[in-house]
Amino acid sequence: MPGEKTEKATPKRKKDERNKGNVFLSKEAITVASLFASFLMLKIWMPHIYVVVQDALNTYLSLGANVDAITMLNLRAFFLDCCILFARAVLPLLLLGIFVHIALTFAQTKMMFSTKAFQFKGERINPISGFKKLFSIRSLVELIKAIIKLVVIVVVLWWVLSGQLYEIPKLMDMMPLQAMVFTGDLIFQVAIKVGIFFVFLAAGDYLYQWWQYEKNLRMSKQEIKDEYKQMEGDPQIKSRIRQLQQQRARNRMMQQVPNADVIIRNPTHYAVAIQYDPKKHHSPVVLAKGADAVALRIIDVAEEHGVHVMEDRPLARAIYNTVEINHAIPSELYEAIAEVLAFVYSLKKKELT
Repeated sequence: MPGEKTEKATPKRKKDERNKGNVFLSKEAITVASLFASFLMLKIWMPHIYVVVQDALNTYLSLGANVDAITMLNLRAFFLDCCILFARAVLPLLLLGIFVHIALTFAQTKMMFSTKAFQFKGERINPISGFKKLFSIRSLVELIKAIIKLVVIVVVLWWVLSGQLYEIPKLMDMMPLQAMVFTGDLIFQVAIKVGIFFVFLAAGDYLYQWWQYEKNLRMSKQEIKDEYKQMEGDPQIKSRIRQLQQQRARNRMMQQVPNADVIIRNPTHYAVAIQYDPKKHHSPVVLAKGADAVALRIIDVAEEHGVHVMEDRPLARAIYNTVEINHAIPSELYEAIAEVLAFVYSLKKKELT
């Protein structure tokens, strides 16, 4: 089909989609990394949490024997103390999770931030579009992933807890620190086993999201052609612009022909206009040159303004092929040009006399 999207996205298409906020992103990879980082931090931070909670319990339990009535002032102080307690115990864990989430998001999106993703779009509140998304392949994949994760968590929980069924009732006889160590060990066993599975799930999701992203960016051959025309411009328009530029350059060149000292021709195929002004240049300069019709036009303009025209086939061809307009004559042609200019100057003196 002509409009079938079978071609890979061009760099411009990817750049445009990136500017719109449409970038490749695997949320599962971010979730797994945040999970491991948080549990690792929890294991390291647990002794500190225990100390903070123990001090808080000792403080507030002692208040029960010393405080007879609670006033609004006490409540404000208690609330402030609870906020400080939360910050000391849990805030570092939350900050680490937020940092890992943001860092991995920026790593995948390459530090991209686009406000276009926040702009209002009518299709977002269109019930028909929402219904299509609800029963799309992407939604089906997300549902399957959610079911798999739920099943894995339940299986791992049963696997770990079934081996500790006779140990869990002993928590009632343990000291608080021992109970926390035992509970933390169970949690880490579950987290490690679930995390290992989630690593493979995240890897699969990463590949799937990459494939889906590339698929959504595919272009049809016509879209690639239209994009090329947009970037490079319509060939007909470019050709017309080039013709106009050449015409303007030719007109500017023709305006310099009357200032030439001599026109060297061959006899109709090539024509070059030479000027030598010791005050401006150290050597003769080519003011204009052309072949065929342009050469005839240079000769006509020169004759109209009384510029001497000489025929020298080898010299005309050599200058035309080696010297650009408004450039000086090369040293290897000095002798030939000097003879021509000397002859022209002698003719001008005779005309004056």
